[in-house]
Amino acid sequence: MYEERPALLDGAVLWTRTAGPATDDVRPVLPDGCMDLIWADGHLLVAGPDTRAYVPGESAARYAGIRFAPGDAPGFLGVPAHELRDRRVALGALWGEAEARRLGERITEAPDPAAALDELVRLRAAEAPAPDPLLRAVVARLAAGRAVAETAEAVGIGARQLHRRSLDAFGYGPKTLARVLRLQRALALVLAGVPYAEAAVRAGCVDQAHLARETRALAGMTLGAYVASVASVAEPAAASAASASANSETPLPSGSRTTA
Repeated sequence: MYEERPALLDGAVLWTRTAGPATDDVRPVLPDGCMDLIWADGHLLVAGPDTRAYVPGESAARYAGIRFAPGDAPGFLGVPAHELRDRRVALGALWGEAEARRLGERITEAPDPAAALDELVRLRAAEAPAPDPLLRAVVARLAAGRAVAETAEAVGIGARQLHRRSLDAFGYGPKTLARVLRLQRALALVLAGVPYAEAAVRAGCVDQAHLARETRALAGMTLGAYVASVASVAEPAAASAASASANSETPLPSGSRTTA
């Protein structure tokens, strides 16, 4: 069972997952522009920024994670995001094995590991560099569907500088971040019951075929398969609503995630 709520750290999300007896409730984690610090049965690891769907293969029974807002994790971790792109890395590789083991044991021994992780991140973040307001402005504009060139001009930096800073903050350039955020907007609309063609245009795609190609490229599946994967692990009522709202996707050939 998966649950999430706002974390103590501004802009972050605290999530938990308890694995069931079966493995068919696992669905791909799609690119979302974020990075996570994860506690998995006593071990701490970092999920870097994804450019493609990630299918969880770990065997832990209990998970708790902090999903940082886009661009916030590198300052907290002390590592540029591009070094962790499409990777899952033990925290010990970044902070040292002894420190990671000590923190992992503290969280594991707590009555509520998720709350302990939440508090740990809040305290550590107070000692780390504050999030860059310029990068948050970049995320806000791209999330709203603004063009990359327009965003660079609006925040007062050149395109090359924006690209360099994006690699360190998000793990990839601003164009990839814009694609990831656009896909997240579209999928949210689809799951809310908006027809595929309308969701595509409202999210910023040219048309439904464009969204279909982006879904295959970033999520590794069709829109219909994604909706089905969500429905398969949702509550029965939510699953029924998601299935009822799904349209047929135009079958076209294809032309990066935290759970969408």
